[in-house]
Amino acid sequence: MASAPRYVSNPQLPIVKPNYPGNKMIGRQYCNGEELYEPTFGTVLKWQLSENPQKKEKKDDLWTPDVVNCTEFLRGQDDGLVWLGHASFVLRVSGRTLLFDPLLFSSLGLRRRHALPCRPEDLTGLDYLLLSHGHRDHLDEKSMQLLARQNPQAQVLTSLSMTPLLRRLAPGLPVQEAGWWQQYELGPEAPFELFYLPASHWHRRGLTDLNQVLWGSFLLRLPDGRTIYFAGDTSMADHFEDIEKQFGPLDVVLMPIGAYKPAYMMQMSHVNPHEAAKAANLLRAGHVVPMHYGTFDLSDEPASEPLRELQQVAQGGMLRGELHVPAVGEVLRWQDWE
Repeated sequence: MASAPRYVSNPQLPIVKPNYPGNKMIGRQYCNGEELYEPTFGTVLKWQLSENPQKKEKKDDLWTPDVVNCTEFLRGQDDGLVWLGHASFVLRVSGRTLLFDPLLFSSLGLRRRHALPCRPEDLTGLDYLLLSHGHRDHLDEKSMQLLARQNPQAQVLTSLSMTPLLRRLAPGLPVQEAGWWQQYELGPEAPFELFYLPASHWHRRGLTDLNQVLWGSFLLRLPDGRTIYFAGDTSMADHFEDIEKQFGPLDVVLMPIGAYKPAYMMQMSHVNPHEAAKAANLLRAGHVVPMHYGTFDLSDEPASEPLRELQQVAQGGMLRGELHVPAVGEVLRWQDWE
């Protein structure tokens, strides 16, 4: 007999969307919105047994992002945003330092195609570790163990049901979980508000934990109303319109653009460059910073294709916001953008 659905949230945190009942669960699985999404191993097997029509193009495409050293920024106190590659960012706001989805090393099946723009040992003084979801290219065991040792003062801000996993990866760090549309409790002296918001995705790290940890995105709002949105891993869905309706036009949007081919396997996990542009337009983004491309080989498209296609969209006038394409390690002074 199928389990009756239930709706869950963190009862200690406020829900900011009117009449939102919480995240839907069926049994031990979180739904992707209202629907239960269960990726199948058959799809993965089909991919492995199929020929990539862009195989030669991909093999010949040796493009990687430029990398510049960001150690001086990490050691300083200036506000700014730095892309570490893939979906990892360092953001400093009013003296508080946040690190999103840290993946600092290569591992089995995840070989970095470019260098990290700093030494992992330079990532100290962090106030918050923001973990959007539990996939291994966003939540890495070795990275979390190192960061926990170097930043015992840091607080982890993440999703519902993540704590048991983190107790194995970083047992000493305090963890605050949130469901979609919930605001984290950062204390009265925090120079910003932080919200956990929807994404269209799923969870799995092993054979028996499908969708047992929630996934999502983050929005940071400053006292003057400016916003920075980290979209996490997501496919195209109606949550972008919902977020814009709740928070108005967004100022800075960190948007994934890679790992989208073949579509039959990736379209429920990741946006392609054209969908990323559409999502940014739905959010009415003033500035768009692409991510989730160039660092790891996760899919069938050639390495340079995601950024090239997004730039073509922008050059054609179909991206509403201003596109910023930083080198890995380049400091973006986002607070100066108009």
